[in-house]
Amino acid sequence: MRLFDVNVSYRKVKHLRRSILTMKIELFEAEKINFEEIDSVEEIDVSNREINEKYQKGEVRIVTEQARYPLNTIVPLLKSENYILNPEFQRRHRWDKIKKSRLIESFIMNVPIPPIFLYEVDYSVYEVMDGLQRLTAIYEFYQNNYKLDGLEEWEELNGSYYKDLPEQIRKGINRRYISSIILLQETARDKDEAQRLKQLVFERINSGGVNLERQETRNALYNGKLNQLCIDLSSNKYLCKMWNIPEHNSDDINNVSQELLENRLYRKMEDVELVLRFFAYRQIDKMKNATNTNDFLDYFLIEGNSFDKNIINNYEKIFEDTIKLVYDILGENAFCLYRERQGDWKWYNRPTKAVYDPLMQVMSQYLDFDEVLVEKKETINIELADFYKENYDDFGGRNTNKNHVIKRIELLSDFFKQYIEEDNNEG
Repeated sequence: MRLFDVNVSYRKVKHLRRSILTMKIELFEAEKINFEEIDSVEEIDVSNREINEKYQKGEVRIVTEQARYPLNTIVPLLKSENYILNPEFQRRHRWDKIKKSRLIESFIMNVPIPPIFLYEVDYSVYEVMDGLQRLTAIYEFYQNNYKLDGLEEWEELNGSYYKDLPEQIRKGINRRYISSIILLQETARDKDEAQRLKQLVFERINSGGVNLERQETRNALYNGKLNQLCIDLSSNKYLCKMWNIPEHNSDDINNVSQELLENRLYRKMEDVELVLRFFAYRQIDKMKNATNTNDFLDYFLIEGNSFDKNIINNYEKIFEDTIKLVYDILGENAFCLYRERQGDWKWYNRPTKAVYDPLMQVMSQYLDFDEVLVEKKETINIELADFYKENYDDFGGRNTNKNHVIKRIELLSDFFKQYIEEDNNEG
């Protein structure tokens, strides 16, 4: 998005330049969200009679059935079109070879394995809600995609593919089963209720064991157009360079390098949250003071998933233009902070949200001055260290609440504004 027409007269350009330097973020049409409703949940007072009636009517009651699948049927089952391995509903965690091998060892020993959870999206068509890693490990084992490794009770089988196993061992594995719990289609009356119930069940399934990161939960519970855009943009090459994430293709989910899986930001979906933060903080001035950042991002994503195609397209462009401009001016260390430790000032060796959040907002509003800012990048990079020293009290802490972010936006806006005004005066 450009904030003014490049073909207008020079006099009008000067007027618009003065206007943009007020640093008021201009929202797209129909982008504004009403954050007043973020915590306006009313207390519900109901009688025991009404509670009993609700139960008798079967409201919010899950309809399920159980099934068992022989392990040697998993390959044709997953190759069919009747089972949807929905990556958006899963975490990015991928099992390594040892974890897959130990699952197979558990089957050899007949150790009970937790059931997988399926949702019947259409008659006899199922979406995998929980258990993708177990199914994938079984599938890949039967396809001879990995050798067993790290076995403790059956060490003599380490280094063996399925095809290499002794006949009795193969037969023993083939007669094992994996259980499933299927949420039937008749559980929900319509698509909206189906989505809500899937979210509810997913939340309850994952309430024990390893806790989900906040963005992993958002990804599972609030998937939609905006969430998908955030996932797509998280593989932007400039974002990856500046946040030390191995470059990758977000569409190629089946060919993820081990280096990428070991990256903390990618593994915990924090890269996706970075994109979401950029979009949400366009309206940070509307955030209620008592609202914490996570609740703010949750609410924004829920509401933003209903944005029309034009806003989604505009979001994609403004993010890509902004992240490129930041990189063109400040390079790979753009989001690092110049900080003081024990009397010594130096650049921090990792990017920080305290810089990312405000810098991205400022640059998104200065896109029309990209040539001016890039031309002056050497001076900017030199003087930025003094800027952080001067304003360290505002940037040095980890606080990312509304007032801190807005103050940082104002300070960075004034810093970059001086270079634009210089050019304006020279013109």
